[in-house]
Amino acid sequence: MQQEFDLSTYNYALPPENIAQHPADARENSKLLILNRKTGKRSHSNFKNITELLNPGDLLVANNTRVFPARLYGHKESGGKIEVFLLSYPVETITGTTEIRAEVTSLIKSSKRPKPGTTLFLGPDISANVLQLLDEGKVKIELRYARDRSLAELLEAHGQVPLPPYISRKGGCTSNDKERYQTVYARNPGAVAAPTAGLHFSENLLREIQNTGVNFTAITLHVGHGTFAPVRCEDIRNHKIHQEYVSVTKETAELINETKKRGGKIWAVGTTTVRTLEFMADKEGKVLAGDDWCRLYIMPGYTFKVIDNLITNFHLPESSLLFLVSALCGRKPLMEAYRDAITRNYRFYSYGDAMAVCDIP
Repeated sequence: MQQEFDLSTYNYALPPENIAQHPADARENSKLLILNRKTGKRSHSNFKNITELLNPGDLLVANNTRVFPARLYGHKESGGKIEVFLLSYPVETITGTTEIRAEVTSLIKSSKRPKPGTTLFLGPDISANVLQLLDEGKVKIELRYARDRSLAELLEAHGQVPLPPYISRKGGCTSNDKERYQTVYARNPGAVAAPTAGLHFSENLLREIQNTGVNFTAITLHVGHGTFAPVRCEDIRNHKIHQEYVSVTKETAELINETKKRGGKIWAVGTTTVRTLEFMADKEGKVLAGDDWCRLYIMPGYTFKVIDNLITNFHLPESSLLFLVSALCGRKPLMEAYRDAITRNYRFYSYGDAMAVCDIP
């Protein structure tokens, strides 16, 4: 069992060409590796055939967070170039008659770290004042903009979708990225990274799934920058996981609990959905409605209370997301599936192919 907690046992060699740089030609045209979480048996399909795994009465639960344009470029008063990465959606603190101010924690790239009091110019109609230097290179800033435009409009006009570091874009994100690095059911702005398992669902595929008698609902977890934080503890039990905002509506909680009561399967779309549902459940597995900050760390040995099956992407080596998936199906079968996927030229990470970790033979 100790191997399950050794960080190095979650490492694997991935050829660079297996890292997807662009999405598939159509959302549902990705490959699908099916891993039986009880037996370890594997099979291979196409994501558009996901309906073959679902049964009438099952419930598909997804994360409806929306990625906001969190990366902004500009310059300091000295003229030096800067890149500002907003780590969460800014919170308005002062609403004046002509100007609005909003605080947010950020990461800033520049030749020299700006000092408190420095003004950053991020566009003709938006600037930022550096308030405080924080730990881990973080900086608290105060955005300032006129009342005649909303913050959402300004971020859309001047910001870029924050693609993960392993996706290379010399000229920044493209118009295609703006559409495809977003789920079709994204509703609530607040994420700095997409819940990527959901990128495989098109509106047509969702309709097809629901037409078979499978229900669909959504929770919200605003994916934070911490999702990319490396695990530095050789014993993964010592890792401190990041905190993220979650929300579950009363209607969603009731639908999940009713589905479980009548014997339907709960399919979580993505690890963020898993963490939300398991965190918002009581000891008996009843999901409760509400808003909270989730810091649930799932690793081997965890007993799942809510979800039955998982749709997910392929995750970075030695990441907490790998630990979560291995808790559902076992580390050894999972790592064998990853090696199999590499030999079969599966595409990895955000724009890559998918896995279904389930109890389907």
